[in-house]
Amino acid sequence: MTGYTSTSSSYKMRNEKSKESGLHRIQEVELENVDLNDDYEVERTLGEGCFAKILLATHRKTSTTVVLKAVHTEMSTIKDFYREFHYSYHLSPHPNILSSYPVAFQSEGCYIFAQEYAQLGDLAGVVRAGGIPEESCKKVAQQLCSALEFLHSKQLVHRDIKLENILVFAGDLSKVKLCDFGETRKEGCLVNKVRGTWHPFLPPEVCETVKNERFTCRPASDCWQVGIVLFVCLTGCPPWHSADLTSDTDYSNFSKWQKRRTTKIPSQFRKFTPRLLRMFRRLMEHKPEKRASITEVYKYLKDSWLLEKNSSGSPVERKDSTNLYIDHDDDDDDEDAHHINDENKVRLTKLLSSYGLETTLDQKAMTSRIWEWVLACESNADTNLEGI
Repeated sequence: MTGYTSTSSSYKMRNEKSKESGLHRIQEVELENVDLNDDYEVERTLGEGCFAKILLATHRKTSTTVVLKAVHTEMSTIKDFYREFHYSYHLSPHPNILSSYPVAFQSEGCYIFAQEYAQLGDLAGVVRAGGIPEESCKKVAQQLCSALEFLHSKQLVHRDIKLENILVFAGDLSKVKLCDFGETRKEGCLVNKVRGTWHPFLPPEVCETVKNERFTCRPASDCWQVGIVLFVCLTGCPPWHSADLTSDTDYSNFSKWQKRRTTKIPSQFRKFTPRLLRMFRRLMEHKPEKRASITEVYKYLKDSWLLEKNSSGSPVERKDSTNLYIDHDDDDDDEDAHHINDENKVRLTKLLSSYGLETTLDQKAMTSRIWEWVLACESNADTNLEGI
């Protein structure tokens, strides 16, 4: 932003010193009280919530268009404001993180800092009923994960990944940027629930906490939310209302399938290919310590994500449909399980149950041997009955 300087020179100077001393050392100085209308021409309000409002404005001296994030002083502490501004500014060099400028001041009951303007709005305004094209979704996935990989490498967790916090800079979604670092915290610290976020985006470890309970901040929560964002991009709606095993049937069904307690794919996931199902399985692991890292998504960007449909609108049968869950990753031997199709498994289970046996077979070779044994037993039983 050439020629654009801070209205508070003292803040800019001290902020540069803070930058040299490390990302996690947040500098707190007194903000200059500025008459907003003297320095800016406010064109319109882009958005407003309980805690802040977003203003589109032009800096009078430089004629530069900026976005001013004005945080209400009665709804936020100065410490929280400094944290958000500090992280926004120091992370903004990444190409997929919204640029923030060294401009911070106080005016009209608000703490304010300046950011770049995204003319195309946020991702929530792009995703319609039925979702967006697969290739567009992959573009979002790659850029979002790149931003979060950078964030996580700094031992930071965003904690509020949602469509409204992904800004669009190109109509084909080839340029998107992550924004809003108001809830960003250092990995490992104790935190409370994020205020005012979509409940379907909260990971299970957050849903399970009671009011005012604090829990450990982990990058795994960002990974979960990325999974939900990509699901919404592909379908136009979230997969469940809440990641609660006891109160949400949709999530409970997903969890049973995710843990391989059933081979029945949840209805809201049936349009996806085996590879994408595997990605969702790993990103939305119930236990955060077992959840895949954000770099997991890169493995699937060259795969097909949506099942092709025939003229009747039904998914086209795949050649490997009987091995829907076969693991194709050589580096993940612990999950290399081969599942038989539903019909044969149900039939086999019934036969085994008639002999008082229970099994959770996944290996084809063992399945074949048990089939031979069961059929031999049936044949012997028939022979015995004929001799009576």
